[in-house]
Parts: sequence; C-alpha cells; structure tokens
Amino acid sequence: MPISIGCAVWSYPGWIGEIYPPKTPAREFLRIYSHHFPAVEGNTTFYATPDRATIDRWIAQTPTEFKFCLKFPRPITHSGLLMPQIVPAQAFITQMQELGERLGMMFIQLPPHYAPDARGLADLTAFLIALPRQVALAVEVRHLDWFKSPHREQLTELLFRLGVGRVILDSRPIYEAAPEWGSVIECKKPRVPVELSLTAPFSLIRYVSHPVQSANQVWLEGWTRQIQAWLEQDVQIYMFVHCPIEARSPINARYLHQIFTRSGISLNPLPLQLNTDLPVQLNLF
Repeated sequence: MPISIGCAVWSYPGWIGEIYPPKTPAREFLRIYSHHFPAVEGNTTFYATPDRATIDRWIAQTPTEFKFCLKFPRPITHSGLLMPQIVPAQAFITQMQELGERLGMMFIQLPPHYAPDARGLADLTAFLIALPRQVALAVEVRHLDWFKSPHREQLTELLFRLGVGRVILDSRPIYEAAPEWGSVIECKKPRVPVELSLTAPFSLIRYVSHPVQSANQVWLEGWTRQIQAWLEQDVQIYMFVHCPIEARSPINARYLHQIFTRSGISLNPLPLQLNTDLPVQLNLF
C-alpha cells in the first residue's frame, strides 16, 4: 500500500489486554503487532543494534509485506558531528539490509543541539553523501534554526538533491489542543514547525497524538487533505502514531486509520477491535 500506519514500538507490556491477549509473552509481541499494523517505526535500534539472530527472528515473526522503518543508533547521531561516525553508520545500514524487503526506510534523528551553522551543514552534507544509496533515507532536525531562512532552504535543497526524505514531526495535538480537552500533558517530543516540503518520493510522519482521541480530529482532517495530495503524486507514506500516554498509541492509530478510510484514502483494513475505553490520566507540566 502507498500508505502504512503504525506505532513507534511493538514491545510495550502495557498493551497486554488491548492489542495483546492476556498473558502474552514478550517474545510474541512483534508477531501479534504485525497482524494489527503493517509497519513499525522501530525506535529499538536507537538504543541497540540488533544482531543477525534478532533480525532473523524479526523476519520469521512478520508477514512478507510488513515494514520496519528504523532509527539510526544514538551513538551515531548524538555524539557530536556525524562524519566521525560514518564507518559505524555504513555498517548499520549494511546490517539492517539483512531485513530484505521488510526494510521500509531508515532515518537519522538529529539532536536539538545540532545546529545549521556552516560546520553543521557541511558535516550533514558530507555524511549523507557518504551513505549508501540502496536504502530510503530520511532526516529529522530539531534545532529550531533549521526551520528558518536561509537554513530551511539550504536543507530542502540538500535533501532534494540527494533524494533524502524529510521526517515530519507533528506535536501540535499536545501543545495546541483546545483547553476543553484537559490540562497540558507532559511530552518529551519537541515543539517544532511542521515542514511539509517534499524532498523524496517518500515521507515519514511522526504524529504525536493527544491522549483524548477526539482531540485529534482537527489535526487528522488536515493530514487527510495533505496525504491525499501526496498520494496523487505517487508518494510512499509512513505515518507512525506516538502518544505521551503510550497505552493510547495503538488506539489512536486505529482512529487515524478510520478517519483516513472515511475520507476515501485506500487502506488495508485493520484486524480486531481495540478497547477504546482506557482511562486517560492527564498530568500537568
């Protein structure tokens, strides 16, 4: 399908009784998750690189069409400049290519202190040029100067020239929700502008959902229009639902799927019905 919807993780014990049957062992989480959703963001690789045995297990537990969209390890992206880490970065890509057709794309998340000054832009340019082009790559920036001129235009030109996608982080539902949806909740995701410029024939959207399901509707209706326009351009879209209250992520992902389907976006049906009556506890900052 040209659009895949999922969550950021699969190994979350709090989903037992909702997405996973009672008493499901952790070793079965991925297998069951992959029959609920067609893709996963795969934050696990940010913290540890899987060995060949783990990759083989992932392959054995998922359908052929399932996609992993994997984040580069933290030691590569959060240790200062990127170029000193080019060898482990190349090795990481080679190792993840062992997933074969299950590898959807890979993305580089830059920390908030990685600035678009002359040194940062030159470093990012050299790093992206040195990476293998056999896999779909995307970049997420968090320093706010990347979203301002002239750095915004420089980054867009660089990514477009190299065929590298832009990761879109949408945290508006948390920071801009109307007061009637409850108190402001604690969220570790940054508040950055939603940059919609397309730099590759694919896009990765990280949607930070509000725990109150209906609070997301206004944002999802906007995404419906944007995604319909991109699908007309044959863009491959991966959209992963986050939530500060992680128990709500799969429920909100299903809600997103429902809104998109009702708008006419073609999606494979999601099996099984989740319990949407989970209590929502909002915490003040």
